[in-house]
Amino acid sequence: MPRPFPVEFRARAVALVRAGKPVTTAAVKLGISTGALHKWVRQDQIDRGERDGLKSPESAELTQAKKRIRQLEAEVEILRQASHLLGEDRAHPKGFTR
Repeated sequence: MPRPFPVEFRARAVALVRAGKPVTTAAVKLGISTGALHKWVRQDQIDRGERDGLKSPESAELTQAKKRIRQLEAEVEILRQASHLLGEDRAHPKGFTR
């Protein structure tokens, strides 16, 4: 996975587009893909409230929450497999008090 561009670089690239420079021209001049610049401009519009969508902080929180959920689901699966191997998932005989 490529390293992300610094926040300052993204802000300057978006500022060029907001100043009236076409996205394709700005992207070529900066040496980035037009798709990436379109994405940055779209996210900037969302953050400014000009477009509907998840703002950057909300998106970051959602990403962290999803990562934590995946971690917890993996832990639960490990515990299920361990209990199965140890035989703890079988029904206990009648009269078993433990």
